[in-house]
Amino acid sequence: MRAHRTARRWSSAFAEMARQADPTGTEDTVTFAALDIDQDIAEALAGKGITEPFPIQAQTIPLGLTGQDIIGQAKTGTGKTLGFGLPLIQRLGTDPAPGVKALVVVPTRELCIQVAEDLELAASNRPTKVTAIYGGKAYEEQIEALQDGAQIVVATPGRLIDLNQQRLLDLSHVETIVLDEADKMLDLGFLPDIEKIFAKVPEVRHTMLFSATMPGPIVALARRFMNRPIHIRATDPDEGKTQANIKHVIYRAHSLDKDEVIGRILQAEGRGKTVVFTRTKRAAAKLVEELNDRGFPAVAVHGDLSQEQRERAMAAFRAGKKEILIATDVAARGIDVDDVTHVINHTVPDDPDNYLHRVGRTGRAGKTGVAVTFVDWDDLHKWRLIDKGLEMGVGEPVETYSSSPHLYADLSIPEGTKGRLPGAHAPAVREGGRPPRAEGSRQRSRGGQGGGQAAERREGGADGGRDKSHSRPSGRQSRSEPHIQQHESGEGAPAKRRRRRRRSGGNSGEGSGQPAPETPAA
Repeated sequence: MRAHRTARRWSSAFAEMARQADPTGTEDTVTFAALDIDQDIAEALAGKGITEPFPIQAQTIPLGLTGQDIIGQAKTGTGKTLGFGLPLIQRLGTDPAPGVKALVVVPTRELCIQVAEDLELAASNRPTKVTAIYGGKAYEEQIEALQDGAQIVVATPGRLIDLNQQRLLDLSHVETIVLDEADKMLDLGFLPDIEKIFAKVPEVRHTMLFSATMPGPIVALARRFMNRPIHIRATDPDEGKTQANIKHVIYRAHSLDKDEVIGRILQAEGRGKTVVFTRTKRAAAKLVEELNDRGFPAVAVHGDLSQEQRERAMAAFRAGKKEILIATDVAARGIDVDDVTHVINHTVPDDPDNYLHRVGRTGRAGKTGVAVTFVDWDDLHKWRLIDKGLEMGVGEPVETYSSSPHLYADLSIPEGTKGRLPGAHAPAVREGGRPPRAEGSRQRSRGGQGGGQAAERREGGADGGRDKSHSRPSGRQSRSEPHIQQHESGEGAPAKRRRRRRRSGGNSGEGSGQPAPETPAA
């Protein structure tokens, strides 16, 4: 109870500081300079149009500048990175000595890259060096950056421990350590690695922990490794557990109709960059192929891609060259793009926290967004848990198809819109009404039926659309071929040969190379 009362006093005190820094009584006039951020850092942010702190930043920055241990809790997309990043940079000084003095630990590669870029921006007017350390990338460049005297390291746990064990990364002089998205680290099983990292850094240090949610094991971690931390919750008491600036639309959809529905949603009025989350890597690979076929510029980010491919896809998405990103949950925490207008859950998330992190990719930096979630019949129990846990009050999802009128009304889709762009190449149809096989698709079909694109998509994956565990040599007969041969040379063949022997006077050697047996006399 005492800790909670202390946290409330600190939160009230810094809210009062924010009001005093705003003599006009309007929140818009609060600036980073009013929070005692050095001028060169404030100017670096202003150069990118960042001039006003968000609530989590306004409350954590003054505390962080004093060296107070902090637990910062705020919804996804509310600016936690600068909340810990600005105090971290400023406390290092204007010209820090070479060597790792500050460590930021994050759960995913994409988030590692994003946080490093944000810190580089804030420190761009100082000689402070920031480097990102993560797996899937060659060691040489990262080792070179460490040897060059980087003072701030943003890292994922695996590569960080690896370099430390090789004595290439010295953590003995770390003054500040930050755990970002701590709950995701818990979900990914990084808790033992975090304990190893804390054992490597000095006991006397400044520790900050930031996350959107605060499960019990993370609270226990904070009690173990932090020194009398202040827990700051930057939330509006009148606001629910979900962000008020995001419109949540929930549909019960059929799996065979989802691609068509998505194609129509992607033509909604005002749609900008869009993130579609899938449950599996194979589903992501299938969906990006399907959307590209329908004429939509889409890229995928999932675990079957190399790190270089993932970075290239994210760069294309951020630059606007590709406006649709298909991702699995591994990328959810690293997609920090301000102009994402729509998030689509191809399948319902597993729990409320996962839902929050997915839909938090839109509505960032105070902007509005739309989150559409498809619920399969088998996943209704998952949706009920999310609805109850987040107190959304949606109830049973509305059964929805691509032709449902409410789909067009809910998402501002123009009437008559189809799920394929007008200029997209529609698949040709062969004789018999079946689509042709795509080039490189399997020749064998299931059960003797025409396989076509559907069979290819069922086997699709990151290995180029072929499931290696089911591949067979192309010259092998299909299941339908033995049946055809039996029909041609099976039970009806002897009768044909007898008729030929009678017509030819008993000679049936045609095609067989063998003399015909003698016919017994009548």
